[in-house]
Amino acid sequence: MKKILILGAGLVAKPLVRYLLDQPDFEVEVASRTVSKAVKLIDNHPQGKASELNLKNEEGLKDEISKADLVISMVPYTFHPIVAKYCIYYKKAMVTTSYVSEVMKNLDAEAKKAGILILNEVGLDPGIDHMEAMRIIHEVEEKGGEILSFTSYCGGLPAPEANTNPFGYKFSWSPTGVLLAGKNSAQYLKDGQQIFIPSQDLFDNFLTINIEGLGEFEGYPNRNSLPYIELYGIKSTKTILRGTLRNKGWCSTIKKIVDLGFLEEEEKDWTGLTYKDFLKKLMNNPAEEDIKKALSTHLNIEESSDIIQRFEWLGLLSDEPLPSEKNSPLNILGAKMLEKLQYEEGERDMIMLQHQFIASYPGDKKEKITSTLIDFGIPHGDTSMARTVGLPAAISTKLILEGKIEKTGVHIPVTPEIYIPILQELKELDIAFKEKKEEM
Repeated sequence: MKKILILGAGLVAKPLVRYLLDQPDFEVEVASRTVSKAVKLIDNHPQGKASELNLKNEEGLKDEISKADLVISMVPYTFHPIVAKYCIYYKKAMVTTSYVSEVMKNLDAEAKKAGILILNEVGLDPGIDHMEAMRIIHEVEEKGGEILSFTSYCGGLPAPEANTNPFGYKFSWSPTGVLLAGKNSAQYLKDGQQIFIPSQDLFDNFLTINIEGLGEFEGYPNRNSLPYIELYGIKSTKTILRGTLRNKGWCSTIKKIVDLGFLEEEEKDWTGLTYKDFLKKLMNNPAEEDIKKALSTHLNIEESSDIIQRFEWLGLLSDEPLPSEKNSPLNILGAKMLEKLQYEEGERDMIMLQHQFIASYPGDKKEKITSTLIDFGIPHGDTSMARTVGLPAAISTKLILEGKIEKTGVHIPVTPEIYIPILQELKELDIAFKEKKEEM
């Protein structure tokens, strides 16, 4: 029996854990700071074990890793390099769904020397997006073609019938993670020109993106797209942009949230303040009694605007006392949004991932290729976010332990031996793309 150690028991862990417990030759241990979450995930399965583990307890972490055959790290990305170093020391394979940080990249030589694979970015975005992109790129290249343009947008949103609040959003993962994305700058290539967008201007730079069958959404650029020219091997491309999808109104609202300083992470003392007082402090306008008037003036928008209405609906203009005296604006906002932007029992979430390529072939032939994944959560069951993040990680874990992926070093899923079997099995699990080709 192969032993798998899963670190973390968060919102997307359930399909991952269940898939691996369903394999006859695996034992699965879920280690979490909150052991009750791990116990719930294991659900008395005879091949499962739940344990309490604080990642700051390095001796405990080392002990757990030493006893495993493979480690899946589903904890915040800042902990991955610590886990990876112990995996290298004990020569244990490792899987994560997070972006590869510079620190992780720098472990490549050590991982190769230890003869282990550290497979990152094997979730949804990053993950499934890489796999489908490479499948199409390699198919174009096999026909003698090259890529001239590549744009990709991904979003996790409420299904249309569950889109019931003014923000057009509900949380299927960490609210802090969603909000912190608003502090990222962005870079991409458009018609051969490099575009840089500083973080404060990110939400002023969105486009309207149409997803067939679902309508129009806002798409804004996600981090730095330029490295993917080399990662995907498409040096011929004149355009590359990877972006995030949200419902209409999200970008203008989050822009004002950024402008107000809600994403500040420094803790301050807010003793005795209400949400309205807190908002006045952020605006440096403690005297103005009419909070709507003060806010509309400060943000240079109409009092009747949708943005003010969203702030009011969220409770940021209310006389309700703040939940704790010392906290950061980011955590105060995150807690309030998590409280208000929740999925009701039985509601579905939705994942949309759309790639668009323009490919050029010999003989002046051009083709537009659109590949779209639309997936819905299961009412009273797994969210689509949990399935699309957790299942690719689970499938890749199985393939590694079965010896079907033989790479060593630090990798992402861009080679056929990794992406072909994962995409095939995802299709069998009803997570599949629809492809459309049009001659240009």
